[in-house]
Amino acid sequence: MIPPAALSSPFVAVRLPASLLAARPLSWSAPPPTSPPRRRWKRTSPAILAVLQPSRRVAVAATPFLPPPRTRGASPPKLLPRSAQRRGLRFVCFCDGGEKDSTSDWPIFERWDVPWKWQTVALTMIACGLSFVLIGLAEASVLPYLGLQDQALSLNEKAELLFAGQFAVTAVVLGVIYGITNSFQPLPDDVFCYDLREPLSLRNGWLLWACIGFVGALIAIALTGASAAIFSGESPQRETDALVKLLPLIGSSSVSTAFLVGITGVLAPLLEETVFRGFLMVSLTKWFPTPVSVLIAAAVFALAHLTPGEFPQLFVLGTVLGFSYAQTRNLLTPITIHALWNSGVIVLLTFLRLQGYDIRELVQGSS
Repeated sequence: MIPPAALSSPFVAVRLPASLLAARPLSWSAPPPTSPPRRRWKRTSPAILAVLQPSRRVAVAATPFLPPPRTRGASPPKLLPRSAQRRGLRFVCFCDGGEKDSTSDWPIFERWDVPWKWQTVALTMIACGLSFVLIGLAEASVLPYLGLQDQALSLNEKAELLFAGQFAVTAVVLGVIYGITNSFQPLPDDVFCYDLREPLSLRNGWLLWACIGFVGALIAIALTGASAAIFSGESPQRETDALVKLLPLIGSSSVSTAFLVGITGVLAPLLEETVFRGFLMVSLTKWFPTPVSVLIAAAVFALAHLTPGEFPQLFVLGTVLGFSYAQTRNLLTPITIHALWNSGVIVLLTFLRLQGYDIRELVQGSS
């Protein structure tokens, strides 16, 4: 019991029993130190070739290690089995023990890594078609207000007007494509690629494969035309073909010929190859194999010309353009083939007209 006098003191003395004071104090010992966790080698760490012995470790060589780039379908790098690590000499080795990727030598079968979905593809193609139609309607409605009548224009003025219209269509449609796809930046390196480097590379040289594709297109289209003539017995008329409408301008003067070459050899290939190969075909590889995407894009390319009689030849040309682009992943390849084809026709017809031939009869007679 605490006496009453102790309650007024700030210190209170408590008397403990003697049995508790005689008890043995508790002892405390620190836990044994734990060893740090064993460090594991990572792929990004330097690969150290070391000889491990029971008493010492001798570092033989140290070289920085960068893992090889992974390609589609390639097996991951393999380490040595544990049985090999239990031997006297242990070493760290990162090597690709898998088989060589069979598609690495055939880029023509590889797909593109497209970031957008099918809604973007459909919206972009519809926007391109509407842009083409609206520009044509605007041109037809604006020209009368400017006092430009088709009957009163000279051949050079008609060629200049056609060039201006094609330039407007090319600029607007390409602006639509790049405006829609710009929201997916950064794009892969092989999407919308116009690379002038290494034109003669055997693997992806754009100029080399453009020449190969152009020769292949000549042979394939000639065989297609001959086969169509044999099986059908007669060739369809080409009155609706754009080439027939351009015949009065071909060879009429150097100015009109230059404008026609600019339309058919520069603007039209740039526009059509960017739309049908650079965007549509590349987008289709997200859902279809690359060869199937090439054929689908070639069919759409042929139908877009609105010349049913020329569908087989245009389909073959589109197929050659698609496979050449799949080989090089460079849009300069199909653009060059397309430009050589279109401008070659204009230059050849101009030469024949200057020699006194009736090019209208030649074109319609060969169709």
